[in-house]
Amino acid sequence: MMANLFSVFDPSSSIMGLSLNWMSSLLGLMIIPLTYWVTPNRFSFLWNKILYSLHQEFKVLINSYKSNGSTIIFITFFTFILFNNVLGLFPYIFTSTSHMILNFSLALTAWLAFMIYGWLNNTQHMFSHLVPQGTPAVLMPFMVLIETISNLIRPGTLAIRLAANMIAGHLLLTLLSSVGTSLSSYLIIFLMIVQIALLTLEAAVAMIQSYVFSVLSTLYSSEVI
Repeated sequence: MMANLFSVFDPSSSIMGLSLNWMSSLLGLMIIPLTYWVTPNRFSFLWNKILYSLHQEFKVLINSYKSNGSTIIFITFFTFILFNNVLGLFPYIFTSTSHMILNFSLALTAWLAFMIYGWLNNTQHMFSHLVPQGTPAVLMPFMVLIETISNLIRPGTLAIRLAANMIAGHLLLTLLSSVGTSLSSYLIIFLMIVQIALLTLEAAVAMIQSYVFSVLSTLYSSEVI
C-alpha cells in the first residue's frame, strides 16, 4: 500500500531511457501565450504588479545599497517554483518540486553563492554573525557552534520544507480518491466537494511555499551583504 501510494511521485514516462518527467519544469514557459511577450494585456499587467510588489518587499528585506538588481534572483526563484507547484496540481503532470533533488539543488546553489560572497568580501561581518550581540563570554563557544550548525542546515531546511508541503497535499488527495470506488453515490458527492476544497487549499499552498522559499532566501542573503 505504501509503495503504491508513493509511486505517484516516481518517474514513469520516458523515451529511449530518457526520463521526460523533468520536462514539466519547463512546461510553464510553453503554455504562456506568445502575445504575453508582445502585447500588453490584463494578465501581463497583473503579473508585472505582482513582480513589482515582490521587488519592493525583497529590497526592504535585503536593506543594502549593494542590493541593486539582486532582487531579480529571488523573483526568479518565486516564479520558477510557483509555476512548478501549480503545474503539479494538474493530472498526469510530474510535480518536480516534490523531489528533494530539485529543491536541494536550488537551495544549495543559492546558499553556497551567499556564503562564498560573504566570506570573501565581508569576512569580519560573517564572523560577527556567529556571536549575537550581548552574548556572555562563557556562552560564546556554544553560540558559535549553534550558529554554525543552524547556518549549515539552511539549504536542507529550505528543500525539506518545500518538498514536504507539496508531498503532503498530494498524498492526501491520493488517499481520498482511492476510496471513491467503495462509496455510495451520496458519499461520492461529498468526497468530490472535499477534493475540490483540498485542491483549492493546495493551490494556496503552492503560492505560499514559493513565496516562503523566496523570502527565506532573501533573508539569508541579507546576512552576508
